[in-house]
Amino acid sequence: MKQTVERSSEQTTETSPVQKVKTTTQEVRYEINTGLLKAETGTGPTRQTRRRYAGVSNQRFRNPRQRAVIWGSLAVIWIVIVWLTGRLLPAGSTLTSLLDRNLSPTWAHPFGTDWLGRDMFMRTLKGLATSIQVGLLAACGGGLIALLLGLGAATIKAADRVISWIIDLFLSVPHLVSLVMLAFVFGGGLAGVAAAIALTHWPNLARIVRAEMIQLKSAEYIHISHKLGQSRLRIAVQHMLPHLVPQLFVGVLLIFPHAILHEAAITFLGLGLSPQQPAIGIILSESMRYLSAGMWWLAFFPGLALLLVVRAFDVLGNSLKTLTGTGNSREVR
Repeated sequence: MKQTVERSSEQTTETSPVQKVKTTTQEVRYEINTGLLKAETGTGPTRQTRRRYAGVSNQRFRNPRQRAVIWGSLAVIWIVIVWLTGRLLPAGSTLTSLLDRNLSPTWAHPFGTDWLGRDMFMRTLKGLATSIQVGLLAACGGGLIALLLGLGAATIKAADRVISWIIDLFLSVPHLVSLVMLAFVFGGGLAGVAAAIALTHWPNLARIVRAEMIQLKSAEYIHISHKLGQSRLRIAVQHMLPHLVPQLFVGVLLIFPHAILHEAAITFLGLGLSPQQPAIGIILSESMRYLSAGMWWLAFFPGLALLLVVRAFDVLGNSLKTLTGTGNSREVR
C-alpha cells in the first residue's frame, strides 16, 4: 500500500508541471482568441491592427491571373495602336521641310524635328511599325525552326545528338556576332535582317521543345499508341504537338523583344535596313552626330518609344506564361 501511494504521489508530481504547461497554453490561446474576437468586432484599440491584417490578407489572396489579364490586355492595346498608327500614316507625313529644321519639342511637333525638318513623331511611329514587322517575321521564323528541330530531336534518336550539338554550338556564339555575320551574308534589308534574327534566336526555344517532347514520351497514352502500331511521326503530330502549343506561343512572343532590339542594333551599326526605310536603328544612328549640338530629342524620344514597345511585348509574354501555366524559370531569348 505504501509503495502504491508513493508511486501515485510521484506520478502526480510528474504530471503537475505538464498540467501547468497545458493550463498556461490554454490561457494564452484564450487571450489570443479574445484578442482576435475584439479585432473582428472592431471594439477596443485593435481596430488598426484589424485593418492592417485585412490589407495584408487582401494582397496575399489577390488573383495573379486577373493581373495577367489586365496587363496583357493593356500591352496588346498599346502594340496594336502603335502598329496601326505607323502603318496608316500617309507617305507625306515624313517629308522634309527646311523651314522647320531643328525645332525642339512643341505641341505641333511633340518629338521635335530633325536637321531636314522632318517630324520625329511621325518618323518614330513609322520606325516602330517597321520594327514590329521585322520582329513578327523573325519570331515566327525562329519558332518554326525550333519546332521542327525539337520534333526531330524527340522522334529520331540518331538526330537527337546532332541537333543537341547544333543547339549548344549556336548558344556558345554571342548573338550580336552571329547576327552581324548573317546579316552581311544575306545582304541586309528587311528580309535579310529578319532571316538573320530568325536563324540566331531559335536555340533556347528548341531546347525547351525538345525537353517537353522527351517528357511527353514517357506518358502512358504515348506507350499505348506505340503498342497500337502508330508511327512516331503520327504520335508526335497528333498527340504531342497540341501539348506544345502553349510553350511555343509564349516562346515566340518572348522572342519579339529580343528581335526588335537586335534589329535596331544591326541597323545602328549600318548592316541592317537601308537608310531610305524608316527604322529606329537608323534614327538613332543619324542622331548621334547631332547630340553634341544639343539636339537631345532626336535620340531620347525614339529610344523611349522603342523601350516601351519592347516592354509591352515582354509583359504580354509573361502574362501569357502566367495564364497558360508554363514554366516560370525558363527563358527564351
